[in-house]
Amino acid sequence: MTVYLVQHAEAMREEEDPQRPLTPRGWQDIRAVAAFLARSGRVPVARIVHSGKTRAQQTAEVLAEALRPSQGVTAGQDLDPLADPRPWVERLQASTEAMMLVGHLPHLSKVAALLLCQDETRQPVAFQMGGVVCLQRNATGQWAVQWMVVPALLAEGG
Repeated sequence: MTVYLVQHAEAMREEEDPQRPLTPRGWQDIRAVAAFLARSGRVPVARIVHSGKTRAQQTAEVLAEALRPSQGVTAGQDLDPLADPRPWVERLQASTEAMMLVGHLPHLSKVAALLLCQDETRQPVAFQMGGVVCLQRNATGQWAVQWMVVPALLAEGG
């Protein structure tokens, strides 16, 4: 089973816009990441689930346009920044379909820590806005980081 954990792309500060949509840089970054993933042909997601917050929804929609998940894009529960990570850890442990979760810190960091270290206080992954982390569960149920793509790797001249 494979899960792709995505921190939403750069968003406006709440003082600028309470809805916190993506900034121009955020749009550019996530489009570059989505295009790279689509070109690779190695991200066969069945569905993309986002928190429902504007910045996560916009990030998810760009990724869905490029990756065309067979079950589409939906807003999910328990993906807010301060949500308990355990419900998603349990869902992922039981799942057999490849999926992408688009959310926020510290929630995504805690999900990754529980899957990889069984300790949500650890930080085995340094998430970045607009970055995608691929975690894979092997036949014995252990999770490992397979790869990570961040916008800075894809920036022109970077």
